[in-house]
Amino acid sequence: MAEYDLSKKIISYLDRHLAFPLLAHLAETNIFAVSDVQVAEYELAKGTNMFDYAQSLFVQLHPDAEVPAEFDEKRQNAVSTHERLQQEAQAVFDVIENPDVAQALRQDKNQNLQYLKEHYNVTLEQITALYNFGKFQYSYGNYSGAADYLYHFRVLSTDNDLNTSAHWGKLASDILVARWDIALEELNSLRELIDSRSPAPLLPTATATNASAPEPALAQLHSRSWLVHWSLFVYFRHPQGRTLLLETFLSPTYLNTIQTACPWVLRYLTAAAILSRKSSAGGGSANTSSSRVRNAIREVVKVIQMEEYQYSDPVTNFLKELYVEFDFESAQKELGKAEKVVENDYFLQEFREEFLDNARYLISEAYCRIHQKIDIGDLSDRLNLTRAEGEKWIVNLIRETRMGADAKIDLEKVRSAWSESDAMD
Repeated sequence: MAEYDLSKKIISYLDRHLAFPLLAHLAETNIFAVSDVQVAEYELAKGTNMFDYAQSLFVQLHPDAEVPAEFDEKRQNAVSTHERLQQEAQAVFDVIENPDVAQALRQDKNQNLQYLKEHYNVTLEQITALYNFGKFQYSYGNYSGAADYLYHFRVLSTDNDLNTSAHWGKLASDILVARWDIALEELNSLRELIDSRSPAPLLPTATATNASAPEPALAQLHSRSWLVHWSLFVYFRHPQGRTLLLETFLSPTYLNTIQTACPWVLRYLTAAAILSRKSSAGGGSANTSSSRVRNAIREVVKVIQMEEYQYSDPVTNFLKELYVEFDFESAQKELGKAEKVVENDYFLQEFREEFLDNARYLISEAYCRIHQKIDIGDLSDRLNLTRAEGEKWIVNLIRETRMGADAKIDLEKVRSAWSESDAMD
């Protein structure tokens, strides 16, 4: 299933630390040779301060080679850098942790800077030490510590570029320590920042002239593209994530971003629509199920049709065959392939059973709306189930959904008769 793996495309939009979980997953799936994955991990690790990890990968790749001395040299340099940055940051941290200071600080950052300068001789340059130490902690894998320092820096700093970088660093840190509620807050905050102000670069730049800076609209598209990929970690781990993904990705702004810059994200939009079918069918409350979520399948099918020339895979093809071609045999085949795709996808793997269950529901619903008389054996084949499994599954489906109000099951004849009103609905 290597042809359907999106890791390479996705990693190009990720910070190298966020890429490590995807590569670790690839090593477990055996889609690619483990040695090839280890090479990729090593190349990424070399660009961080996680020297022990990089060294262990080097030993795995070159068991008979001598470990380069540069690992020890870089480790020693990192230790001295850590001590220096920690001292610089601690001087500021001691001030802002003072209860009197915490009580005196206000919403106005400029006023806070003036207060800190007058009473504690703390300057904006010194506050930047919080950013530097947080970024350094992130570089060697102390994500919890990085999140703490980047948060405090962002509260005090008036430097827009560094604040933007701190936003991304804080989001990545929260993702990597699996604080999904906080990561969702950071994701929403960063999205508002990108959408509401003049587009800023993804990371602080040292460009000296305006000529070297990207066009504002292009910079904003770039930032949104990265945000879309980072958000997958949150949307497929947070309990409400799939619904929130639909709300965001189906909005005109982000749907345009996906269509323009990263059409492969349609896999995740499609999967979220299938996984959220209960909300789409009215299973969710009115407060949590917006019209966008309720109509998600319909909207996603339209997008799949429009973007088929750019991207398709078994997950998107399943909906196309079911709702555009009305070809149940092809939909069945695509679902079989989609199961493997989902099983091997880093973000979707945990939802394999739920995905299959919801996909079978969609097949059953579409099939039963077309046929008044349903042979359960035939429908079981469409669902990739045995006769006994299909019989049990369909009975449970009718009990659990509104279909049950209009269905009559005769298990002896193995037939389901659907009322004309439901067939014509």
